[in-house]
Amino acid sequence: MSVQFNHTIVWSSDRTASAEFFAEIYGLPAPEDLYHFKVVKVANGVSIDFADREGAIAPQHYALLVGEDEFTGIMERIEARGMQFWADPGRSKPGEINRNDGGRGVYFEGPDGHFFEALTVPFGGWESD
Repeated sequence: MSVQFNHTIVWSSDRTASAEFFAEIYGLPAPEDLYHFKVVKVANGVSIDFADREGAIAPQHYALLVGEDEFTGIMERIEARGMQFWADPGRSKPGEINRNDGGRGVYFEGPDGHFFEALTVPFGGWESD
């Protein structure tokens, strides 16, 4: 078997609220319970597992590659909530998206300060055969 990414844990002050936020913004199925996690399934058998943590939470960055239609839906949901978003990770371009590598990308903050990204083309563009 090759090496494949399977899951990651996102520490949260409220795992249910965080998982529901993530699933809603990305247009994914509702979170499921698994042990002490709220699990959001994404493509290729990968899951994002939200877990409660007391005290300070160090914000992390989570980038997801999405299709053009998914990106449009994500932007609609971000704007419907009146959320801030940026074209860059340095947050110097508020209210904008980027067009890096011929695609579209956006950064936004989730509960607990985690910095989420949606992009339609991977950094550096698509590999050519």
